[in-house]
Amino acid sequence: MLTLYIGNKNYSSWSLRPWLIVKHFDITCSKKIVDVAGRGPSDMHRAYSGNGLVPCLHLNDFQIWDTLAIAEFLAERYPDKNLWPKDPLSRARARSISAEMHSGFSHLRGNMGMNVKLELEGRPISPEVQSDINRIEAIWNQARTDFAPTTGGDYLFGEFSIADAMFAPVVWRFNSYNVQLNGPAQEYMQTMLAHPNMQEWRLDALAETTAIVHYDENAKKLHGESRL
Repeated sequence: MLTLYIGNKNYSSWSLRPWLIVKHFDITCSKKIVDVAGRGPSDMHRAYSGNGLVPCLHLNDFQIWDTLAIAEFLAERYPDKNLWPKDPLSRARARSISAEMHSGFSHLRGNMGMNVKLELEGRPISPEVQSDINRIEAIWNQARTDFAPTTGGDYLFGEFSIADAMFAPVVWRFNSYNVQLNGPAQEYMQTMLAHPNMQEWRLDALAETTAIVHYDENAKKLHGESRL
């Protein structure tokens, strides 16, 4: 039996990734939401996550933590569902950009935290954050141009894959901070926003009452504020 522990849907970017995978690929898995107000490992999670973080996937009593490790475990457990692209080169590139997302883009993460309820008209963007945005835009444009046409789907490598789940929180960040992209990347962002599971996540996030509130002098908004 699989059980996935995830954090609050409004804030927990890492939780969104495996949740999307199990939902999109119709993997039977119970889901438990826990409060992740604050950052970093917490003793409050130790009972179900050895490293004190979520997400954490349980196979009966066995724990798999870290989003990319969870994704790889599910890909191996359900090979017929093709969680990675079938083509070897597409699969290699999908793994490359997923790993880059997993370990990189620190300026974007630090300055544009995921907050689904947040909606801004715009804000000053530092050169470092803009560099991260430019790199993500380039990744999306190249995947949509060089790889997606081989299968004809609307996602990074045609059909939805782990790579799309890895970049899903960035889609919400760009949406919240009104980041405009160029080329196929902008169309891809709209495709992701319209994904039924992304919309389900959004509705659940909007219904949450837990708020991590801090004031952003540039945005002139409370980060815990609802867009409703």
